[in-house]
Amino acid sequence: VQLQASGGGLVQAGGSLRLSCAASGRTLRNYVMGWFRQVPGKEREFVATISRNGVYKDYADSVKGRFIISRNNAENTAYLQMGSLKPEDTAVYYCASAWRTHSNVVLTTNGAYDTWGQGTLVTVSS
Repeated sequence: VQLQASGGGLVQAGGSLRLSCAASGRTLRNYVMGWFRQVPGKEREFVATISRNGVYKDYADSVKGRFIISRNNAENTAYLQMGSLKPEDTAVYYCASAWRTHSNVVLTTNGAYDTWGQGTLVTVSS
């Protein structure tokens, strides 16, 4: 599967953005999806993950209550709805996928994912 992330941009603090991750090559229904972010000089950090069936989700503490991960398997796309954005949310955001047999699995570590999108830059101004 190949992943294409989009939807990044410049937004004021308190604003919202929705990131999309479109998959091609294979159906996404067999893959756990995740969003990560990275700023220069820091390691890539976990943001959110969603199970194959979309029922189970997990979030980094820093984004809980502000970000929502979702997916549409029929459209082969995953989303990250970001709200109440803060300057510290500024980063390049990456989507990732990992094939898993069980439909209730979520994955929160970089190493669990084997396919990554190219990243989309989100800049939040104060």
